[in-house]
Amino acid sequence: MENISEWLPAPSVITELIIEHGGKLLLALITLLVGLWLIKRLSNMLKRLFSLRGFDQALQSFLISFLSITFKVLLIISVVSMLGVQMTSFIALLGAAGLAVGMALSGTLQNFAGGVVLLILKPFKAGDFIESSGFMGVVSEVEIFHTVLKTPDNKTVIMPNSVLVNNTLTNFTREKNRRVDWVIGIDYTSDIDLARSIVIRILQADERVLQEPAPMVVVSNLADSSVDLSVRAWTAVGDYWAVFWDVTEKVKKAFDQEGVIIPFPQHTVHLQQENA
Repeated sequence: MENISEWLPAPSVITELIIEHGGKLLLALITLLVGLWLIKRLSNMLKRLFSLRGFDQALQSFLISFLSITFKVLLIISVVSMLGVQMTSFIALLGAAGLAVGMALSGTLQNFAGGVVLLILKPFKAGDFIESSGFMGVVSEVEIFHTVLKTPDNKTVIMPNSVLVNNTLTNFTREKNRRVDWVIGIDYTSDIDLARSIVIRILQADERVLQEPAPMVVVSNLADSSVDLSVRAWTAVGDYWAVFWDVTEKVKKAFDQEGVIIPFPQHTVHLQQENA
């Protein structure tokens, strides 16, 4: 069996390699560590600057992520150059690798393009409540490749930017006010005018309900077991659900007090006894 030491370089050769390239390796390592530290500090400084300038939160996240990745790529190129690698060959190799990676990660590049489109068109901003592709939540931040949503039950949803760009998106908080809709059924024996006056009185007494446009109560459907009243009122976006729940409860209590019946599905069965 051959002695493995025959395959190892002589100690003098190792010493020469350390003397010749050790300084470059050490300098490259120090440059890499210091560069990463500076990039992190720069990202924090940009974040504070953007906050002071009042930049949109989504735009802040996207720009900081983009600049951080760009600086890190430039740092790696500089470190490789310090090690004596010919940059022409390295850039050619990097370009070929970039093409291969780009083909493999075409979806990721679409997400990047989607992020740029979102920041240009601005269909939403940080803090908006949106719904898309079956998911809804408050926009937390827009990154280079994805957007982060916080759902009402405090889940974190990571949505690819391309999905938000290429699919229908609903922004619930873009407008200042929002219309609240109810459908309230009353019994056929109940007084429609009385029911309408009760609902209007409740809406007019609620300070959160806007009186312009005026609340509206109309008969919208004659159903099998009820006369359906469609109720429409406007309120500020932030009061939507509170108004919806409070008015629903108040209408039920007021109807009970004033004798307006809210029907429920029921069947009348007639039994006929046959003579034996």
